[in-house]
Amino acid sequence: MLTNKRAKRKVTGGRYKHVLKKEVNKASLATHTKLEERKVKISRSRSGEKKLRLLSENKVNVFDSKSKKSKVVKITNVVETPSNRHLVRRNIITKGAIVETEIGKVKITSRPGQEGTLNGILIK
Repeated sequence: MLTNKRAKRKVTGGRYKHVLKKEVNKASLATHTKLEERKVKISRSRSGEKKLRLLSENKVNVFDSKSKKSKVVKITNVVETPSNRHLVRRNIITKGAIVETEIGKVKITSRPGQEGTLNGILIK
């Protein structure tokens, strides 16, 4: 049977690598949200949806579980990042990062490169 597709295996018996040509399959570069004045980039995602990429931010929406209230607080420093310890030195904020604020330490719960906002919860 003749087909127009390339064979899955080479003459030697090895497999060819699968090649995807669509633009959808390409990933974007990491955002690396920095600790500076707020800067947002709008990018187009699939089906024309707009995605806000937070390039830099110096304030965070903090939720306090004791008082059941949230407030906007200024960030002073990035203390810890579980994804990569080298991001702390560059003050890059990711989900799960622990940042030092005016009211105490805050754990980031949002994804700044995907959502365009910084949300966090106050930790002891």
